[in-house]
Amino acid sequence: MSDLGRFLPLSQRTPDGDARVSSDRREQLAAVVRLAAGRLAEAAPDDARAFARDAGLVRDLDDGAEADLHRLAAAIATGQRRTIRDLTAAVRAYLALAGAEEAPLPPDISGAVALHASASAPFARRAAISGHTVRASDAGWSFGRGPEITATADAIVAFLTGVSDTPPRRPPRG
Repeated sequence: MSDLGRFLPLSQRTPDGDARVSSDRREQLAAVVRLAAGRLAEAAPDDARAFARDAGLVRDLDDGAEADLHRLAAAIATGQRRTIRDLTAAVRAYLALAGAEEAPLPPDISGAVALHASASAPFARRAAISGHTVRASDAGWSFGRGPEITATADAIVAFLTGVSDTPPRRPPRG
């Protein structure tokens, strides 16, 4: 068995390579809330509450108080563990808030959400990327196998989460 083990993909890595890997998404979720807070700095308090509701975070807001997304981000960062589903909901709400404006997400967040959404999106969206390598043209990540389709990281995430109806496309031949 030891001869066969050297061909397994995980057998050649150092044992401490996964020490920083965690399924806890608190920091990433707090970063998305901070990005939304920056967009909503000049907006009405109801807009911040609407974002929190759409992101599934309204239970974390102080009752009766004005929705303060910076305080919410700090509470999330130090609070209970958060899942990829929580992060996906917040990213979807953030991209919907940003609309057609430039709203770049950090690559680690967009990549994690795109990978999760590629497995949990409605069938039609999963079918649109099935059998392809999906590559973010601006974030340095890709997943899947097959002919390459590309778009910006935010465009891929927006499509897979249902914010946009524009799927990634094959790059032009040239």
